Amino acid sequence: MERGAGPWVYGWEPGEPAGPSAGHGYVELVGGSLDGQLLDVTGWTAADRVGGALLIADLGLHGPGGYADYAPDDDDVGGPFRWRGDTA
Repeated sequence: MERGAGPWVYGWEPGEPAGPSAGHGYVELVGGSLDGQLLDVTGWTAADRVGGALLIADLGLHGPGGYADYAPDDDDVGGPFRWRGDTA
């Protein structure tokens, strides 16, 4: 499957399904350079989700090797992860 116009999963690699897989849980990434991608949170606890995720983001403020910080809103750990900023 090639990457299409629909939502695709962060970390997608050629030769792997670009879209969501059945039986997995996802949150949408909102804002920043990873906007619109889905993050696979299968197996994450609510406590894991509160901490959010620091994701490799080569197109972010710091370029290759940079990271984007995403976390849920305080009152919605099951909702989307919003961009909090970029870091090196």
